[in-house]
Amino acid sequence: MMISAVCKLTRRAKFLFLLLLALVLLVWITSFAVNDTIRAIQESPRLIWGSAVDLRNVNSPLGGAKHDRASQLPAAATEKPTRPPLQICSEHPPLLRGAIALSFPPSLSLSDVEEENREQLSPGGQSQPSNCISRQKVAVLIPHRNREKHLLYLLHYLHPFLQRQQLHYGIYVIHQAGNVAFNRAKLLNVGYLEALKDQPWDCFIFHDVDLVPENDHNLYTCDTQQPKHLVVGRNVTGYKLRYKGYFGGVTAMTKEQFSRVNGFSNGYWGWGGEDDDLRIRVELQKMKIVRPSPEVGRYTMVFHKRDVGNEINKDRMSLLRRTPQMWRSNGLNSCSYRTVSIQRVPLYVNITVEIGHP
Repeated sequence: MMISAVCKLTRRAKFLFLLLLALVLLVWITSFAVNDTIRAIQESPRLIWGSAVDLRNVNSPLGGAKHDRASQLPAAATEKPTRPPLQICSEHPPLLRGAIALSFPPSLSLSDVEEENREQLSPGGQSQPSNCISRQKVAVLIPHRNREKHLLYLLHYLHPFLQRQQLHYGIYVIHQAGNVAFNRAKLLNVGYLEALKDQPWDCFIFHDVDLVPENDHNLYTCDTQQPKHLVVGRNVTGYKLRYKGYFGGVTAMTKEQFSRVNGFSNGYWGWGGEDDDLRIRVELQKMKIVRPSPEVGRYTMVFHKRDVGNEINKDRMSLLRRTPQMWRSNGLNSCSYRTVSIQRVPLYVNITVEIGHP
């Protein structure tokens, strides 16, 4: 019995010793494996998608592969393709057609013209080329009263005309409220002042409502050195200049040029004289009028009877004689008016004003 108990105790001791030895060996092997793993991580950070991963964030609720996926992607996979910068538009726009056959159908409606230009215009009748930067920003100013059909015909041709010339442009119609004598020159002064509140335009086209250009090579841009007269000839004068020194119908001046002559005179009520007054102001500033060739500067004048309220100004000759003495004090710096409304309709900006009386 004694021997049997000793044998059992010896076997248990051997078993415990072997178990303890196995545990010590297992801990020793594990410690080597952990040290090798840590050393490998420290010496060789893993690369995922070409970027080193911050292992501190791999198991973080705010980090991890899912959270930082965008930052782990290659630059080519995350960057949006960039369009090349736009270039300045050509001096010779490629879409010009030259001489255009004009027609004036009685059935033409406002909705027709709006639909024709729906995709090309922003509110207020403004447009700019999408594939290049326009050389000038051009405001077209049209004095108006009781000429809705003429305005419709002009807009029908003028919008595509200006778009083919790759211009950044806006059209402003300045409507004279009331029934007193019409004052074209003062309305154009108002249009100039109001248009500059809207956009920093470079060039201003002063445009009669009844004249439609026939040739889109007649560029509606300003000569940076001299004022430009665009109406060399029109159908009712056999396409010849009305008279030597004529500076009416459609003219183009830069902001600097128009400011330099103090704009138009405000004193011409009724028809005639204001364009000659502007020519005298230009000449007093030692500037010269330039024109396109007779083949290009052609216009069709839409027939109409003289408006009530736009009778011939009988005082125009006496006013012209006083221009050298009056131009500094009568013009942009003395243009008083009351704005009734400004509306951005689809084809133009409509500015309605009261401008006083003679």
